[in-house]
Amino acid sequence: MRILIIEDNADIVANLYAFLEPRGYVLDCAANGYAGFALAAQHEYDAVILDIKLPGIDGLTLCRKMRDELQNDTPVLMLTARDTLDDKVAGFDSGADDYLVKPFSLLEVEVRLKALIRRARGKNQGTNFLSVGDLIFDTSTYQVKRDGVPIALTKTGFKILSCLMKEAPKVVSRETLELEVWGDHPPDSDALRTHIHALRQALDKSHPFAMLRTVQGIGYRLVGSDEAL
Repeated sequence: MRILIIEDNADIVANLYAFLEPRGYVLDCAANGYAGFALAAQHEYDAVILDIKLPGIDGLTLCRKMRDELQNDTPVLMLTARDTLDDKVAGFDSGADDYLVKPFSLLEVEVRLKALIRRARGKNQGTNFLSVGDLIFDTSTYQVKRDGVPIALTKTGFKILSCLMKEAPKVVSRETLELEVWGDHPPDSDALRTHIHALRQALDKSHPFAMLRTVQGIGYRLVGSDEAL
């Protein structure tokens, strides 16, 4: 599971890394609201641990921006030293899913993360179709069609396409795609480029415009129309 930690207290961050990494979590960290927003926009996470009092953009504002501007529904566990009812209401109103008051038990952090992730996955289990423009992916049968025409893909192609469609039209970084396909052990060769080339041929050949776009130096994105930048 991949977790984004947005917290400016170095000791808290170090404790979270020391506790969660040995349990198999993949962690990213931002020490201010601007960096946290950028990571949330660029990568896909299973959950976000978010401090309220942050430099740059405070946690309440950042959570609202994630929900409203990014349309990001990743579960958010909010951390704060404030424990009044009004503070908790403000946290939930901003879009947070759970609330933990400092100081907290690291074990409780993990228990709450697991509950949030389990709840989010259960909410999405009934949705079998991904769609972007005229591209449809039935994730229950692994059937892909563009403009009604079936598209054959490899197992790796399905994984890459699923990730791109879930995030469309946002840019998905190379690192995120490699993590999605190969976990923490990506191949040394530039295998992703080869798979992207094959996926592009399958999706865009014989169609009026290219859906799969390369964003130089960053990654890839899917668009649903030729007018999309």
